Amino acid sequence: MASKRDYYEVLGVQRGAGQAEIKRAFRRLAMQYHPDRNRDEGAEERFKEINEAYEVLSDPERRAAYDRFGHAGAEGAFARTFEGVVFGGFGDIFDAFFGASAARRRTPERGADLRVSLTISFEEAVFGCEKEIEVERSELCSACQGLRAEPGTDVERCPSCGGSGEVRRLQRSIFGQFGNIAPCPRCGGEGRVFQQPCRRCRGTGHEKASRRLKVSIPAGIEGGSQMRRSGEGEMGRYGGPRGNLYVLLRVKDHAFFRRDEYDIIYDLPINFAQAALGDEVEVPTLDGPRPVRIPPGTQSGEVFSLRGLGVPYLHSSGRGDMLIRVQVVTPTRLSEEQKRLLLKLSESLGTPVAPQDEKGLLEKIRDALG
Repeated sequence: MASKRDYYEVLGVQRGAGQAEIKRAFRRLAMQYHPDRNRDEGAEERFKEINEAYEVLSDPERRAAYDRFGHAGAEGAFARTFEGVVFGGFGDIFDAFFGASAARRRTPERGADLRVSLTISFEEAVFGCEKEIEVERSELCSACQGLRAEPGTDVERCPSCGGSGEVRRLQRSIFGQFGNIAPCPRCGGEGRVFQQPCRRCRGTGHEKASRRLKVSIPAGIEGGSQMRRSGEGEMGRYGGPRGNLYVLLRVKDHAFFRRDEYDIIYDLPINFAQAALGDEVEVPTLDGPRPVRIPPGTQSGEVFSLRGLGVPYLHSSGRGDMLIRVQVVTPTRLSEEQKRLLLKLSESLGTPVAPQDEKGLLEKIRDALG
């Protein structure tokens, strides 16, 4: 069996090299010979050799033993140092190459998005408005101001990891023994511990609180629309930005107006006489009353338009129209005088007769049968 090479030679550093230099050399070589990146023959064995050298030289106790007694001394120190550790799989090995495990835990994370509903009136949706909403979200703890420790108590450097937030553990795989940099279990990767966690937030550094925000509703918006307020959602982790706040708009029905995209529809009730003789009436609009002329002979369902009195175009100039739809109302209660007059009118008008087909019934049947 071939003898092991000198660990300093494997990493290409001098015996007096500092930990930072050893770490840089290891990362460069591990990246170069990692089995997932280098398929050349012998790369896998070289990779195992690099990792073994780094495991020894990055541990002060094992390095001291290696410097005094060589490979035998390093293995003896290893047996004392890593007795009873838990061994992981290949995924942890890759983290060890680049120190990713603990770093990933402390990478800034964006906060969660929040959603609230806001109900506005028909007129507010048409002309726009500014509303104030109340949102419950995470804020910095009012007692500890996000420090997570009970006010008046000390925050100390974690004795388990020395404040780095990382601990090194041995891992075994089919390639041999490797080191894994993992978040410190005592401080959770924070690098600090508290004599007494904040009682108000229970050591989380934040608490739920209500916040009032102003929301500008643009003119012409429709019900069911969703507006976004960037950076008004939940707090991020590890210094990450807040999420977004989404406001879902609901619009109340109007008492007598209806909306069709950018037009407003109003049903105008008139009586027989107004429809037959014509009239000028006043109709309500969102801009105040407006006169509308009903021409003689108007039929039920006819539509008249008031230009530019509808809904403003969203994010644009101009407005839709106000559509007046005539509804001829048949009275259900008549006085004796009204009945007499209508009867006289009916006699004078006569009964409308539908156009008659020149063909008789028997002829139609014969045509259908061919």
